[in-house]
Amino acid sequence: MGRARRPVQIIILTLIVILGGYAIGTAVFGGEKARPENGDSPPAFNLRGLDGQVHNLEKYEGKALVINFWATWCTYCVNEMPALQTQWEKWQDQDVVILGINTGEDDLTVKNFVKQTGVDFPILFDKKKEIVGKYGVVPMPTTFFVNKNGKITSIVQGELDLKTLDKQIDRLVKSR
Repeated sequence: MGRARRPVQIIILTLIVILGGYAIGTAVFGGEKARPENGDSPPAFNLRGLDGQVHNLEKYEGKALVINFWATWCTYCVNEMPALQTQWEKWQDQDVVILGINTGEDDLTVKNFVKQTGVDFPILFDKKKEIVGKYGVVPMPTTFFVNKNGKITSIVQGELDLKTLDKQIDRLVKSR
């Protein structure tokens, strides 16, 4: 029994090393698709919203989009929510839509957070984190600004303050 264990252990260790190398290589050098960049179209999605409706990019065709990836456990995400809400109130009449995509949390947690903060822009659920992967989101929050022509004009990683967010949306509305 002892002699048979050694080859099995070596095989298992070899598989672990191969899989680990693949995972690290994919993370460092990218997988099938690279993260979208400025000038690209944002990856498509169909996500259920807090309102119970399915949201996708087609629903917002012809509008400027601010796509914000966030989570309730992310301090920076929580800090920027009031700025996002303020900008939603300011720009929504000018065909600007802010979409908050929550990454992997349950409905109750998100509902309670939204109720506490008074956020009323569309909140979507990416429970399996598939869209996070398509967008290549690593740090949170990450925000994609998409013009009315459906092209990404900028990507901001990290917390946005009110002034920076206002400047980004103003640029977004004026871009063609």
